[in-house]
Amino acid sequence: MAKTKVGILVSGRGSNMEAILKASKSNIFNAEVVLVLSDKADAPALEIAKASKVPTVFLDPKDFPAREDYDKALVDQLNKAKVGLVCLAGYMRIVTPVFLKAFPNRIMNIHPALLPSFKGLHGQKQAFDYGVKVAGCTVHFVSEEPDSGPIIAQAAVEVQEDDTVETLSTRILEEEHKIFPQAVPLFAQGKLEIKGRKVLIKED
Repeated sequence: MAKTKVGILVSGRGSNMEAILKASKSNIFNAEVVLVLSDKADAPALEIAKASKVPTVFLDPKDFPAREDYDKALVDQLNKAKVGLVCLAGYMRIVTPVFLKAFPNRIMNIHPALLPSFKGLHGQKQAFDYGVKVAGCTVHFVSEEPDSGPIIAQAAVEVQEDDTVETLSTRILEEEHKIFPQAVPLFAQGKLEIKGRKVLIKED
């Protein structure tokens, strides 16, 4: 079976991207990262990708008159690389319908909270400040409303009495590094089926 070509969009350090790259070296991963795109020229993720011999592209949002024009340029780059799945790994821009229509049900995002709670920026801090006893992270398909698409996988993280936002965020990130690389091969193997709001995982 041909491997699914994966494109990853990043804005920062790229630790989730790096976790996917490491997992992709497994024979059973069934997917190959063929392109990393960034909206930040100085994103550390770009250097990590280059060190892994993955092609990288920086597209400056300032060069485009509208968000839709920027997303069209992203789509062109991804199509050129024949990408079948797009992963948003710390990508800080909200994608437009132009992007969503180009990759329907083929865009995954990782969010550092147990959706549908604590959407948007700083999900870990939102959860911590709210006083939850259990926090976590979510991999979901991307829809037009941010952090609202069908959920693929979640991991729970118990909040300790002596936690700070930083210590809690670190433990959540460790779980992100597990569930995102697990979700990608499920897609590549055709095991994910969306029914309404639910994502069913087919058995072998």
